[in-house]
This record gives sequence, structure tokens and C-alpha cells, in this order.
Amino acid sequence: MSQLALDSRHQDGILAGLKRVAEGPLVVPLLIFLCAVLVPPFVFVFLTSFGEKGWTAGYYLKIISQPLYQKVFLNTLEIGGSTAVLSIFLGYFVALHLSRCSRRKRALYLMLVMLPFWTSILVKSFAFTIILGTGGVINGVIETVFGPGYKLAMIFNRVGVIIGLTHWLLPFAVFPILSSLLAQDRNLPVAAEIMGASRLRIFWTITFPQTLPAIGAGAIMVAVIAMGSFVTPALLGGRGDLMLANMVDFYIREALDWPMASAIAMALIFIAGAVALALQLIRTIVRAVRP
Repeated sequence: MSQLALDSRHQDGILAGLKRVAEGPLVVPLLIFLCAVLVPPFVFVFLTSFGEKGWTAGYYLKIISQPLYQKVFLNTLEIGGSTAVLSIFLGYFVALHLSRCSRRKRALYLMLVMLPFWTSILVKSFAFTIILGTGGVINGVIETVFGPGYKLAMIFNRVGVIIGLTHWLLPFAVFPILSSLLAQDRNLPVAAEIMGASRLRIFWTITFPQTLPAIGAGAIMVAVIAMGSFVTPALLGGRGDLMLANMVDFYIREALDWPMASAIAMALIFIAGAVALALQLIRTIVRAVRP
């Protein structure tokens, strides 16, 4: 009997391998398209970052040595990390609720989750200036409840930037977690409940550990995209909330210094890649040690 089970598993592995080999050529056109679209601009930016007239590493040395760029680097990491943490925190509750809804309700709620993608980021950022401003909706409610003079500074600072980015990037956290929750075996929580486990213990010992890879995937997407944003920090942030993408925009449009803009862009790509690799490494370690 055990030999039959081993043979069945061996056959399943062979079939899965053949399926992957058969599906491999289907990815080739996409890879060709991505290489044609992404590689030439990347090479151009990389070469430009060393100067237009002669090769020099001065632009990179300037980025490393000057306090202004160091502060902007920290801003980028802090805002990207804070946005990722807040998006995962809120997105987990949304995904958990959606996983327990009927298919019809889930489809409706997913449309609401997708709403941030249906509007331009520029329009949404301007809308948040109205909602979060001194005379905005939220401060109006606060003044109504607590009286005149009670207001929160939620715009032209880091709070506004993180709120705006979280609203925009929340779907990138919801969908991986929701997919992981829907793929889980429904019999495991039922069996644990029959054996006397509380709902909280079932969540922490069964549900949550299985979603850790999805949490890592969502965090990577949110953090990388947030670190590369410049519209939301420009409209909702203050002078102390500049990000690397804002510096790239400044050197291209106003200073007309393409080598400096290219060097900052390459630094941003390096940081985003390092963050993505670090989070991916954490995902791999968690998956390896998870029982």
C-alpha cells in the first residue's frame, strides 16, 4: 500500500514537471517584451549616471557624502516601510473578512477594494488635500465633536503621505493575503475547534502562519512601489518628506541635470531591489522553519 502511494506521488511529480516544461514557452513572448521595454532605458540611465561628457563616479560620491541625500534616503525607507506595515495591517483584516463572505458579496467588496486603481493618483492626492486639510471633512467632524480649536495636522507632513500611499497601495496587500486565505484547507480550523481550540488560537496557530508568505509578497510590492512614488509626497508631504523620486523629478524638470537624476534613479533602484531581496529572504527563512 505504501509502495502504491509512493508511486502515485512520483507520477504526480513527473506530471507537474512536464506541465511546467509545457507552459515554459508561453512565457517567452512576455519576457521578450519586458526586455525590449525595460532593458534599453535601464542601460541608458545607468550610462548617463556616470556623466554625459566623461566617465566619473562623482555623482554617486555626492549622493553618499552630502547630508541632504542621506536624509532623503532615510525618508524613502521610512515612508516605504511605514506604508507597507500599515497596508499589511489593514489589508489583512479586509482579506480575512472577504474570505468569509459569499462569492457574490466578495465580488462586490473586491470592486470597492479596486476603486483606488480606477482614479488617477494625481486626482486622489488632490482629493486628500480636501479631506485631510485644516478645513477638511475629518477636522470638521473633530471640531463638531470636541469643539472649536481641536484640529489635527494631517497634511503637508508624513502622516498625509503615508495615508495617501496606503489608500493607493492597499489592494497590493489585500489580494495576496486573500488568495492565501482562500487556498487554505477549511477542514483544519473545524478540526481544531472540535478538539477544543479557541478562535484566537486557531487563527494564530493555523490561519496566520499559512499566510506569512503572502504577507511577505504583499509587503514587497507595497514597499517597492511606495519608495518609487513622487506625486503623493509632492502634494501631501512637507519639506522634510522629500523622497528619492522627488529628487529625480527636480533634477530632470528644473535643474536639467540628467547625470545627477540618473545617479539618484540608480540609487533608488538599488535600494528597492535590496529591500525586495531582504523581504524575500525573510519569506524563505519563514517558509523553511515553518512546520
